[in-house]
Amino acid sequence: MRDQVIQKIQEEKIIAIVRGVGPEQCMKVADALYAGGIRLMEVTYDQKNPASFQATADAIAAIGKAYEGRMLVGAGTVTTVELVELTAKANGRYIISPDVNVDVIRRTRELDMVSLPGALTPTEVMTAHRAGADFVKIFPVGELGAGYVKAIRAPISHVKLLAVGGVNENNVADFLKAGMVGAGVGGNLANKKWIEAGEFDKITETARKLLEAVKNA
Repeated sequence: MRDQVIQKIQEEKIIAIVRGVGPEQCMKVADALYAGGIRLMEVTYDQKNPASFQATADAIAAIGKAYEGRMLVGAGTVTTVELVELTAKANGRYIISPDVNVDVIRRTRELDMVSLPGALTPTEVMTAHRAGADFVKIFPVGELGAGYVKAIRAPISHVKLLAVGGVNENNVADFLKAGMVGAGVGGNLANKKWIEAGEFDKITETARKLLEAVKNA
């Protein structure tokens, strides 16, 4: 299954990041994303509220079951081995972190999930890669731009990199052209204001625009 998930991420290219959304709304967001063509979804753990961790894992499990064989769901903001294990129990397919935590990467691999830690510098990228990361997300990439990506890619073109942080339908093509294999898109796609207002059609519309930009890249 791991190899299939890696292949799917490389094929689909866009991971929708759902952050700060209650479990009860997550399924509606999943429906809107799927309608727009998104096939990869990350549900993040709220580190300020550990009491919500189990509910987040339950949401991952519910979406994974509802969209089994159609959409792959993973966990985001995974900062501890315990959260890796919680996600594994929920049948999450991949683990996305904001940082390079070698223990998290190794446990992810041990549990047969795909590892996507976050890094910024070449040293961090290579540390993650050596620990067994399948992809490394350059985060936050939006403020640095495609030029930074090209500079990083020059000496470490063998590592699969994802653009995360400030990515939208207007700049995603630039990051892909600079050598990224994909991107994670959060508030510019799963926008909290739209979700709170019940405007799920805007998520679907933005998803389509994102995927069109990817296709044209």
